[in-house]
Amino acid sequence: MTVPVDLQHSALRAFHKSPALSGSVRVPGDKSITHRAILLGLIADGTTTVENWLDAGDCRSSIEVARALGADIEVEPNRLVIQGTAGRLKEPLDVLNCGNSGTTTRLVLGILSARVPFACVTGDASLRRRPMGRVMDPLTQMGADIRARSGRFAPLVVQGRPLRGISYTLPVASAQVKSAILLAGLLAEAGDTTVTELRPTRNHTENMLTAFGAPLRQVSDGTSQTIVVSPGATLQGTRVVVPGDISSAAFILAAAAVVQGSVVTVQGVGLNPTRIGFLNVLSRMGANVQIANVQTIAGEPIGDVTVSSSALQGVRIDEAEIPSLIDELPILAVLAAYANGETVVSGAEELRVKETDRIRAVVEGLQAIGVDAEERPDGFLIRGQGKVKGGTVHSYNDHRIAMSFAVAGLASQDPVTVQNWDCVGISYPTFLETLRMVGADL
Repeated sequence: MTVPVDLQHSALRAFHKSPALSGSVRVPGDKSITHRAILLGLIADGTTTVENWLDAGDCRSSIEVARALGADIEVEPNRLVIQGTAGRLKEPLDVLNCGNSGTTTRLVLGILSARVPFACVTGDASLRRRPMGRVMDPLTQMGADIRARSGRFAPLVVQGRPLRGISYTLPVASAQVKSAILLAGLLAEAGDTTVTELRPTRNHTENMLTAFGAPLRQVSDGTSQTIVVSPGATLQGTRVVVPGDISSAAFILAAAAVVQGSVVTVQGVGLNPTRIGFLNVLSRMGANVQIANVQTIAGEPIGDVTVSSSALQGVRIDEAEIPSLIDELPILAVLAAYANGETVVSGAEELRVKETDRIRAVVEGLQAIGVDAEERPDGFLIRGQGKVKGGTVHSYNDHRIAMSFAVAGLASQDPVTVQNWDCVGISYPTFLETLRMVGADL
């Protein structure tokens, strides 16, 4: 995707108070679903087409990794055409560079462990600080041979070998770990693989495995979810239509909530029940949220979401909700600053091992723009006063931190300046263009 010169992201960007926002827009395709479509297309037999894919840095990393493992991928502006390997992966000639993408890294470990004689996996400086032990442990139980740098960080060396199925209960709610185990189980030599999660996580992998023809079974007893995959089947290439990314839509909808007089609709956005915690909390805060035109495509519900500005109130977000809104917590923190009263987030330790320590980055950023915010081990406390003064914040090269504070600047008394703005290209290269389409004065 070519971004117009006037919309390309410089390293430093200031955001000013905006007039009311209005209109209907679409956001880029869902990042999680795009990753999974590429990697399942890699191991499938035949042709997989991926429409409305997210053309951003992280997904480009998945494309290059898949190519290095034998997939033939044709990249078009709104479509990928993937000729799969039917599980017959080739040994990569060079190090697999996953860039900033933890999803690429963790999911591909499940594939490499079962089918590739030798591979080395690394990424950028941020990714090399993200923990890999949580995915190495279950894969090792299946028979995988994975070596890591001290502390079990990338770079990682994988020597593929025949794997056997296991039964595994996720100690931490993680869709990436769950997905890596399921992919390894699908490619294993023998034995069913059973994954039990005590708290639901995003289920895009299960939906997509079913669409590709995997022998997958799911059972819920009301308190836990169990997924079982059997080895031996070859996935069949299929057509994937990627919905708009709810995590990207969250920034546009949050802007509508805090800029006075705004009414904005995001069309065709993914409404998977495991991903809409942001919308539920936004409604609890008092925002006017309306959902329309809901349909289901390949197991994924899609619809239009409209948000209009309103007075917001502080809320509590506890551990049970975290998996459904983990990526939206930075923008929810900004909404909390514009709310009246306390917002408390707990059970969110996972934020500390994202692209940066997002708990610290959020609290430092809020304090820098005049908000009363307090860091806690597993979250934060924000004492909202319905307004933000303004100031300068550092993104710490984290795309979600950068976009969150950009939204803060659209309703602040003084401008909010975001340092290291160019990291936004990781997930939402056209973010500024979308804001302009709804009337933001940039």
